[in-house]
Amino acid sequence: MTSPQDEIAPSSTGWRFKAGIGILSLTVLAWLLVPLAAAADVPGPKIAALTGILFISNKILLILAIAVMGKSGFQQLKRSVFGYVSTLAPTEQEVGPARHRVGLVMFCLPLISSFLEPYVDTLWPGLRPNLWQVQALGDAMLVGSFFVLGGNFWDKVRALFIRTARVVNVSTV
Repeated sequence: MTSPQDEIAPSSTGWRFKAGIGILSLTVLAWLLVPLAAAADVPGPKIAALTGILFISNKILLILAIAVMGKSGFQQLKRSVFGYVSTLAPTEQEVGPARHRVGLVMFCLPLISSFLEPYVDTLWPGLRPNLWQVQALGDAMLVGSFFVLGGNFWDKVRALFIRTARVVNVSTV
């Protein structure tokens, strides 16, 4: 007897699934045209037009990939991608006080600096270096803070968006 899960799970070797993966890969690879055009000294308005065309065509290609793969193929792709991502999520519920403090600094520092950035530029132009590497480091620090703060932090963040959530302070003495 087969389960409903077995009936909708396609073979990942089917041509439709492979064609869908090819189309999805094309959407990602197409974005390489932007830095290549910039390196070839293409004028800015043409690069902006290329970016707009890529943005719209990627949406169309995504729909096409889903149509080619079919519902079962797309479900299989989602299961494999999100199954891998879910293994990266932190699982431990409690973290120590030092790790919690470090995680809070890693969480708050990029948020505060990005919030104050326009004001610093207005009040003291040229003080802040406009380096993409520093901004990428801030983004990486923010994402890394979720892993440092642990799984319990995810529950706290999720509770912010639940209107009926209540705080229960359980202290162990």
